[in-house]
Amino acid sequence: MMQVLFGIFFHSLGGISSGSWYMPFNSVKKWNWEVYWIIGGIFSWLIMPFIATEVTTPSWLNVLLKTESSTIRLTYFLGILWGIGGLTYGLGIRYLGMSLGNSILLGITSLVGSLGLPILRSIGNLSEILPDGDSFINMINTRSGQVVLSGIVVLIIGIFLCGKAGIMKENEILDKKEGVNSEFNLTLGLIICVISGILSAFFSFGIDAGKQMGEAVREIAISNNYNFVSNGKYLFENNIIFLVILWGGLTTNILWSTLLVVRNKSGFDFINHKTPLLKNYLLCALAGTCWFLQFFFYGMGETKIGNGSSSWILHMSTIILTANFWGFYRKEWSGISMRTRITIYSGIALILLSIIIIGLAKIIF
Repeated sequence: MMQVLFGIFFHSLGGISSGSWYMPFNSVKKWNWEVYWIIGGIFSWLIMPFIATEVTTPSWLNVLLKTESSTIRLTYFLGILWGIGGLTYGLGIRYLGMSLGNSILLGITSLVGSLGLPILRSIGNLSEILPDGDSFINMINTRSGQVVLSGIVVLIIGIFLCGKAGIMKENEILDKKEGVNSEFNLTLGLIICVISGILSAFFSFGIDAGKQMGEAVREIAISNNYNFVSNGKYLFENNIIFLVILWGGLTTNILWSTLLVVRNKSGFDFINHKTPLLKNYLLCALAGTCWFLQFFFYGMGETKIGNGSSSWILHMSTIILTANFWGFYRKEWSGISMRTRITIYSGIALILLSIIIIGLAKIIF
């Protein structure tokens, strides 16, 4: 039971980090989007993963060199696809706001990331070529799986209510008001969020694809009596997997952001002394660090309760709740009718209930 509670705690920390990471970007002044995005990305996809791996992962370079090249290529490729999802994530938040954008985008990511592989494993002989894990059929036929699926159903209803609240909000906004997202665009935002939500789930697939690296780190940690080994798992064994996945994300985002810098001729922002340079760089570093910490804590939680549907849903649900908190803090729902408020509150409450249901599935069964 304690292992499960620790897992929920670590996933909650990761979710809080992820749900909060965009907030520092909101305080960046006089920089184009692509400029602060690329600076934050360098911290989240390059600097912080390297530091975390160097500090926590024994002989990580040797592990990479001994890992099958096909494993590294697949993990990296899934990271590239996830990077596209992360890239469009920022645009989704731009057009829908922190609260609604995260609810819809991360809700889709939750569903695809938690059920995508289990469903594929249940089709024909696909289970033979996919990473090991639960199949959808096994989830249906076991008590714990049934409880997890019921939690996912509750989550879907919660996401639906959040989406409905967004439509109600759009119909009510007549004038731009202070504190309200002036760029709010439901149609464009929904299209972007669907694309981003599906591709963002590939991070979960990347973890499964890179398991060989994590297992190698675990063996080294156990054989050398490292601290933080419990129940046959090393608390930081996933950091090396994240390193490779994030290389893929870095590739996608650096290429796209550089293209935008060249096209928009915004490169001068990096050295423009008429902008608060130091403050902007520090805010971008903080945003990038927070974004990485979601993976760091997710990896710790995964060692406690696995990388199945439960871990992914717990992580994503906490992100949605945190993002909604910041959305209310930024007054994204100000000037909205009580009926719309009740709808968004109900959606958030159901998302919270889904966390409780899935947590109980791990504790009881």
